[in-house]
Amino acid sequence: MIKILMVGAGGFAGSICRYIISDLSHRFFSNPFFPYGTITVNVIGCLLIGLLGGLSESRQIFTPEIRALILIGFLGGFTTFSTFGYEIFIVAREGQFLPALANLLLHLILGFGAVWFGFSLSKLI
Repeated sequence: MIKILMVGAGGFAGSICRYIISDLSHRFFSNPFFPYGTITVNVIGCLLIGLLGGLSESRQIFTPEIRALILIGFLGGFTTFSTFGYEIFIVAREGQFLPALANLLLHLILGFGAVWFGFSLSKLI
């Protein structure tokens, strides 16, 4: 139960940080035709999960509860793209390049397809 609460608390904080950083990015770049806020949080999230995941793996510095708080909760609330990037990296690092590429392409193609389908479906309802 404690891990679930840690994930929830981290997700709460990560979502707030995503909102703030995204808003600041949009104000800084002030271009309504490019999602600077989204790319900013996605890149920061990927950097953080790479750094913290690497430290956790190599130095064993996080307890399972702290990993749940930071890697799953905070970064999951901040951006799920960080988990997506980390999972592809881990699979590719193990030499499984075809599964890593398949994961990448399936997420992009199915994700975009699901957005298009959902949007199209909303016009029928």
